[in-house]
Amino acid sequence: MTPVEERLKRRIALTGPISVADYMAACVGDPDGYYARQEPFGASGDFVTAPEISQMFGEIVGAWLLDRWRADGAPDGIDLVELGPGRGTLMADILRVVRRDPRFIAASRVVLVESSQRLRKRQAETIGGLHPRLSFADRPPRERPLYLVANEFFDALPIRQFVRQDSRWFERTVGVEGDRLLFGLSPFPAPVTGEAPDGAVREVCAMGEAIARDIAETLTTHGKGAALIVDYGYADAIGGETLQAVHRHDHAEVLDRPGEVDLSAHVDFGALGRAAARGGAKAHGPVGQGAFLVALGLVERAGQLGTGASTETQDEIRAAVNRLAGVGPGEMGDLFKAMALTVTADIPPGFAPG
Repeated sequence: MTPVEERLKRRIALTGPISVADYMAACVGDPDGYYARQEPFGASGDFVTAPEISQMFGEIVGAWLLDRWRADGAPDGIDLVELGPGRGTLMADILRVVRRDPRFIAASRVVLVESSQRLRKRQAETIGGLHPRLSFADRPPRERPLYLVANEFFDALPIRQFVRQDSRWFERTVGVEGDRLLFGLSPFPAPVTGEAPDGAVREVCAMGEAIARDIAETLTTHGKGAALIVDYGYADAIGGETLQAVHRHDHAEVLDRPGEVDLSAHVDFGALGRAAARGGAKAHGPVGQGAFLVALGLVERAGQLGTGASTETQDEIRAAVNRLAGVGPGEMGDLFKAMALTVTADIPPGFAPG
């Protein structure tokens, strides 16, 4: 039994079954939880993110953020922000691009939104001397214009699940039977609307929507800035259960080994876009990650990196392009999507129709 599981069982014994969102939050936020104790990233961890597949991903994101800053008139006093920076790989690649414009470095500070003290230390080591002003925060800052990226951040936020039964919606819960955690349903109907057949599942990420709205309000308040969200998910709510667990790159059971396996759910980009609209911002997309990266020069950058390189290196670059932008099994080009939040309705690079 993991320490997180032991605490969860004691909690449930005292207060009764908890929501799926509370279960996910405990698995992540407990002092012995996933991001506090586990090493989730990379080939030796539970999953590999796009920045770790190739530097090209971070370079393109960095160029996009730099372009948005220049389009705003190169304002001073800005925050370059990443939500959930992992090991700092993405921000390091972004900084190597934006450092080409000394004005951007002079105008900015880097803010990493990270709750894990262990990961904060790793991020500081990775970024090192790439920027003279680095700070950490528990939530996106609001006092300055934001140029923000969130890659595989929203998928890890806690979700609530609702199940249709007898023509009504009931919240799914996590309880204990014997010595096992198991799913159940609240005995009280939930205030959820919408028709669906019995057995249908609906997932809601209230925290994700609140964060999207906060970002939008900050953009609107300052009249400038931009946010780029990249994650796996769908363009709008389609119903169905997407909560999953992964351990060592393989499927795991959601209720097994709490705090030791990665939990995530597909992102409802439609809900994020509507939340951003309530905050006054304009949402662009989502578009497939592959289409976004190709439109911004992924193939051309791969050609630059491959010129004069060994055959082995060229093969590695080609494989990285396919992994990032392809649409076949195990490739990220269609499953992963990109959405931009901006102040104006002007379409940013990578989001033009077609």
